[in-house]
Amino acid sequence: MRRHLYLILSLAAAMSATHAADPNVNRVALVMNTPGCMAFWDFVKREPDGAHRFTAHVPVGATNEFALDAGNYVKDYWGEGREATYEDFPLLGCGPFGDAIQIRKESDASFRPFLFVPRARLQDSPIDIKGAGKSVTLVVWAIRESGNHALAGIWHEGTDLKLKEVAPIKKVERGQRQYALFAGLNKPGSACGHVSENGASSFLNKYALHKCNSGDVSPEVPADSPTEVLDVSWQCFAMTYNHETHELTGWLNGKDTGRWQENVRKVIPSIHNAWLQDNLRRQPGAQPGEDPNFPKDQFYPPPEDQPIATKVISETADERVELQKFRYTRVKVTQRKATDGTWATTGRDLADVRLNPWWFSPDSIYTPPNDGTGGPFTIGRVIHSGKSVGFTGWIGGVAVFNRALSAEELAKLAAIRSHVIISK
Repeated sequence: MRRHLYLILSLAAAMSATHAADPNVNRVALVMNTPGCMAFWDFVKREPDGAHRFTAHVPVGATNEFALDAGNYVKDYWGEGREATYEDFPLLGCGPFGDAIQIRKESDASFRPFLFVPRARLQDSPIDIKGAGKSVTLVVWAIRESGNHALAGIWHEGTDLKLKEVAPIKKVERGQRQYALFAGLNKPGSACGHVSENGASSFLNKYALHKCNSGDVSPEVPADSPTEVLDVSWQCFAMTYNHETHELTGWLNGKDTGRWQENVRKVIPSIHNAWLQDNLRRQPGAQPGEDPNFPKDQFYPPPEDQPIATKVISETADERVELQKFRYTRVKVTQRKATDGTWATTGRDLADVRLNPWWFSPDSIYTPPNDGTGGPFTIGRVIHSGKSVGFTGWIGGVAVFNRALSAEELAKLAAIRSHVIISK
């Protein structure tokens, strides 16, 4: 009996020492112990039997481990190219949590592989974050070799855009966007968070435009760099949507550095017009430039109750032009002096819009009909109407949370990239 007890205690001590010596176990625990973590793929955990697909760490008691299939969306929607397999995702053999997959610069235009959880296996699951009053955080540890497109998320962009540069698509589907994290999009290398209220387009543009871009940008690092270079090149991309504040924020390495888009009328005219139509509709009677057919649910109405700063651009005896800064916008305001000496606003025009954080006015993440038409959760690429290569590089971890993480929590997760754990 005494010997048996000794063996048990020795085994327990050995396991404890092994865990203490294995930093990957501690890193996984740090992610999973962060409140709200619904799924975390570290590309180490796999199915014990069968195909040995990658599976997610999930909360205690959860039954869905979100095994990842390999797919090629060009074959699925154009009927071109070959099937994808796990062999198309080389492993690094190391990474923030012990391993990582490579998203390669595929030269075959008919081959765009990704890893995914089919909709049928995630419908109404904890990562199927949708509806009103819902917050979400998506974190991806990656090394960006090139590209600015999708890292992970539920973001089926649809195959109905009829892009001129690609051949007709055989399987046409409407967009089923919910939430996703990109490696920059229009600001390559930034942490770009995306949410959609309708699964489709925004502001009568053909693309979804509710997105944020971190001010900081990740570097480009060749995927075949020496191990010692890759080991210090990990970046922590993250996006948060906080439904209480309506803010969508991009975080790179735990920092939510701000970004503004200047001259929005010229650069993103769809956003400018959505803001303008909201302003014109608020005024009594038909206004010059007002489009009575512009849908109200596509207005862009960030709060502009009280400016936080005002700068006089020009002033004469009768007219004054100010640039009024609000949290999410900078507005050019024209004022005329009345006969009693007071100034009255005669015109407002959107000059600049804040991209980080971004104001998401709908506060409702798209809810697909409960008929299986929603999008899958994908890693490395998303389904869309084009065949661009997208992001290339290494992905070493993907985590989904059902709440907006704080700056302190994201800083702790970001520290994992440099193999330094911040204690609680």
